[in-house]
Amino acid sequence: MSTPPVRQPDILLIMPDQMRGDCLSLENHPVLLTPNIDTIGLHGTHFARAYTTCPSCIPARRAMLTGLFPASNGVVGYRERHELNETTFPARLQECGYRTTLVGRHMHQFPYEKPYGFEDRVLCSGYREDDDYALAFEAAFPGQGGFRGHGLSNNGWTARPWQFPDAWHPTTWIANRVREKLCAAPDDRPYFITASFFAPHPPLLPPACYYERYWHADLPPRAIGAWAVPPGRESRLSEVDRNRIDLRGEALRQAQAGYFGLINHLDDQVQAMIFEFNRQCARRGRPGVIVFTSDHGEMLGDHYLFRKCEPYEGSARVPFLIQASPELGLVRGARHDGPVCLEDIGPTLIELAGGTPDPQLDGRSLVPILRGESKPVRPTLHAEHAPCYDDDQAFHLLTDGRWKYIWRPVRGTEQLFDLASDPKECTDLVAEPGSRGELERWRAAMIAQLKDRPEGFTDGRQLIAGRPYPDLMGSGELSKFQ
Repeated sequence: MSTPPVRQPDILLIMPDQMRGDCLSLENHPVLLTPNIDTIGLHGTHFARAYTTCPSCIPARRAMLTGLFPASNGVVGYRERHELNETTFPARLQECGYRTTLVGRHMHQFPYEKPYGFEDRVLCSGYREDDDYALAFEAAFPGQGGFRGHGLSNNGWTARPWQFPDAWHPTTWIANRVREKLCAAPDDRPYFITASFFAPHPPLLPPACYYERYWHADLPPRAIGAWAVPPGRESRLSEVDRNRIDLRGEALRQAQAGYFGLINHLDDQVQAMIFEFNRQCARRGRPGVIVFTSDHGEMLGDHYLFRKCEPYEGSARVPFLIQASPELGLVRGARHDGPVCLEDIGPTLIELAGGTPDPQLDGRSLVPILRGESKPVRPTLHAEHAPCYDDDQAFHLLTDGRWKYIWRPVRGTEQLFDLASDPKECTDLVAEPGSRGELERWRAAMIAQLKDRPEGFTDGRQLIAGRPYPDLMGSGELSKFQ
């Protein structure tokens, strides 16, 4: 008797905003409690060297949606109001027969009204006054300033407990709407639903019990590299959304308690979503796939830095976990240490849905790894960011999962880190005589990586600093953070 074919799986993509790759119990974080998120990796595959190829919200999500590296999709830095016209992977899933839903934060693309492959949307952006959450919130709490009544910056390190009932916290509200959508989904088509969270992106506003848990915890110290230069005295606590800042003492504790509290709160909501997702998969007679990742990380005071747009692990490395129902034949409890990226999500899900990933995309299907192959997806991964808050922030990086080479194209400075022995990137090996051969190898690899770029970063023999680096390929404009 032949075995009946496995039905197309329902898919749940859980995507917090600005969550560091090391902020998991699974990553041996010293204080964070994330047992429910960890379960996704423990029952599936933990991609321990997953990176965003352009670590700020708009370009990171554009790369994920299109499966194209920044230089391929045109946005190599923070760029608002540049229309996305490429086909997205949710649209490809629609072509595979899927019903597609987005709940929570918008994907930061322009124009706002385009669906980008999501036929159903319930939006909670955290900064608009006309989305579903904002309108419901104002109706429930009229005249209290809306979500922004807390008074905190949407990019700052200041924190406080959430001041409204927990059910109205954006994280809880989004998770509840996801569960409602799962329960209401018709059985006629496979279902792809994205839970897009605002947390742990600032404002750092966890419910009180989570804030207090970490305020009283023995919090880890910042990672401060021997190479890191502290900012001037005037920037230590001024401008709460400053990206270069010497966070210490109560200010650091406040930021950490807010950030870790938001992640712990999210983890509890993940448990409820996964339970409902699995229950509905069983009812619908379909296998399930769960993916957990983030668009980029958060420096959180490491190396005197806050926010994102940096090449360091806190900013560029993201959590990436995938699990599936047993009938899909994927391995359980695996860890993969080769470099993967957000562009790989679409091809992976399309293959799991029974489609054929587009070979012209930069992203690659991770299904072979999910089925137990150990061969890396790619030998190295390139990431970049055009000038954002300041010109010196621009970077190109290459990593193979162990070594990381960084080149700053404005001044031409280099850094080299051995992530195996120095995961916090505290020791820059560029000046170490014993690392000269490794440095030359990585410099040559970067020259090869950039040789066809129109900016003129290399002549094929050496890297050339000081070239114009617009955030939009071919725009002729210098990047400016807006």
